[in-house]
Amino acid sequence: MFSSGVAVLALVLAGCVTNQSVPGNAQALRTESCKGTSEQDIAALFDRWNQSLQTGDPHKVSANYAERSILLPTLSNKPRVTVAEKVDYFHHFLEDRPSGKIDFRIIELGCNSAVDAGLYTFTFARTGAVAQARYTYTYRWDGAQWLITSHHSSVMPEK
Repeated sequence: MFSSGVAVLALVLAGCVTNQSVPGNAQALRTESCKGTSEQDIAALFDRWNQSLQTGDPHKVSANYAERSILLPTLSNKPRVTVAEKVDYFHHFLEDRPSGKIDFRIIELGCNSAVDAGLYTFTFARTGAVAQARYTYTYRWDGAQWLITSHHSSVMPEK
């Protein structure tokens, strides 16, 4: 009986050792291919988003976001996760006819993902107001296009 208990324990321990090596093997078996991109390609995604603002259509702006994404907007305390919530935010945001300009950025590239973070300034044509803010956009390649998976923007705390 003791020897069969030792045999079972040995098999369990062998299974643990084998499972520890699986992640390395899983990496070797990974078949995901990475979308080739550049910092210029990712920088152009802000231009695409900014141009969609110029249409005045909140649906066109929201089309830049992945289905599963979050918007933490500059001018609202409410996180926006659904398409309807993003459309609602942009409906109000677009009323003042905003236009953004990048002041400083750092872009980080990954496999089918990218991060664009920095500082931008918005000018509102209807009111003449100007707002400086920090931003972070994360993007994911969905097999057809780059979409925003998270967008955080906050007004600069110091004047």
